[in-house]
Amino acid sequence: MNPITAYLSLLAAILFEVCGTLLLPASQNFTNVKATISLLLFYGISFYFLAIVVNFIPIAIMYATWSGLGIFTLALVSYFAFNQSLNFLSVIGLALIIIGVVLVNINLSLSK
Repeated sequence: MNPITAYLSLLAAILFEVCGTLLLPASQNFTNVKATISLLLFYGISFYFLAIVVNFIPIAIMYATWSGLGIFTLALVSYFAFNQSLNFLSVIGLALIIIGVVLVNINLSLSK
């Protein structure tokens, strides 16, 4: 797998994880069967992609990217789709997450 395909697979894992997380409120503490099955399916697909990616990107870098971009994406979707607020410190924190993800991935590419 080339690096572009590995990062596209990681992006897919992030998107499926975010979709699963967005279904958590709809699952109503796992009492809504359709939402619960959907979120488990999304999480399962996300972990499937992670299992592939971990063979090509070091696990620490993969996990930092997956969790960091997942948090960032979820915050943006929550802001735009659900009108949840992001205060100044939240925006700074999200920017630092992106900076951190970029730095660890640049470091990975420089060390090869």
